[in-house]
Amino acid sequence: MTTSVTARGLQLVLAAGVLLSGAAAAQTTVYKCVDAQGRVEFTDTGKKGCKALDLPGYIPAPPARVGPAPAARASSPAPPAATPSPANFPRVDTSQQRARDDDRRGILNEELRAEEQKLADLRKVFNNGEPERQGNERNYAKYQERVAQMRDDISRTERNIEALRREISNIR
Repeated sequence: MTTSVTARGLQLVLAAGVLLSGAAAAQTTVYKCVDAQGRVEFTDTGKKGCKALDLPGYIPAPPARVGPAPAARASSPAPPAATPSPANFPRVDTSQQRARDDDRRGILNEELRAEEQKLADLRKVFNNGEPERQGNERNYAKYQERVAQMRDDISRTERNIEALRREISNIR
């Protein structure tokens, strides 16, 4: 009796391993085979008396392509892959696109001016790393925390300004 329990446990472990193995499930079909003695075997090769399993979430591998050998394909230069646009794909004429780019440039310039003003205000309050202490900052650690936050704000604003300038330079 112990042998059949162990064999059953081994079968369950094997089945669980096959089911949980993403590589096995994604690469091949799994077959359940029962031999003349009633032993169950799971395999990736179909034999007589085997039945293909319908595994949940299983996506069979695509069938092998029949065509020229890979060496033959590699020797012929592949044409550049141009993505064709559908016939009904909307097109924007040049003048309309130029107007959109001008609007975008104006919005980005406005954001840039706002960020530059914010940076000037932050630097003024920061006072070269020595901002004035506030009344609730009797504890020096609170003061240091606020100064560190101010440094972070200044650094973030500088990065925003760089990104806006880069974005403006990319507009045609």
